[in-house]
Amino acid sequence: MPAALILLNAIPMAFGAFRVAQLTGGAEVTPENARFFAAPLPVVLHIFSVSLYSVLGAFQFVPGFRRRRPGWHRAAGWLLIPCGLAAALSGLWMTLFYARPPGDGDLLSGLRLVFGSAMVASIVLGLAAIRRRDIARHRAWMMRGYAIGLGAGTQVLTNLPWLLIVGTPDETSRAVLVGAGWVINLAVAEWIIRKRLTQPVR
Repeated sequence: MPAALILLNAIPMAFGAFRVAQLTGGAEVTPENARFFAAPLPVVLHIFSVSLYSVLGAFQFVPGFRRRRPGWHRAAGWLLIPCGLAAALSGLWMTLFYARPPGDGDLLSGLRLVFGSAMVASIVLGLAAIRRRDIARHRAWMMRGYAIGLGAGTQVLTNLPWLLIVGTPDETSRAVLVGAGWVINLAVAEWIIRKRLTQPVR
């Protein structure tokens, strides 16, 4: 499970590392990356926080690991909460204040605001649930937040076939393909949550 989740996010993390290398290595400023050079802090914060969130969070979903190392699970969880919030909030900031790149329209911006806000809400609700000792709701909300945070990995899978078969998508197609990544992840998360609810408690 952890290896599969980390692999799913490998390509976005590689692109993120490339972006950080551009910003720190004095790469040429182009129309495509000018917004990042004008305000580098949000994108760097987003890259580092979402990378740590996706890698460290992958190990939180292994039941045997949680049982054997409950202290690690709690310590990692307290680190994941600020990482997840930083990833979501920096993503929202970039959506609102960065200049839109070509191909990004109102629909895609709206989807980013909706899913980014949903990620923040999921993490906050998960934190509130564990403070009430409601483990089932804590796991469910944290799983939903993680599914949204891992959206970029699935978006590679939804966009790549279209690029290879059809070509560059227009604004509407791009929004649908990107949105599909979040929807697929949330659908899988909900399926796992519902499946666990139907299993007997041990």
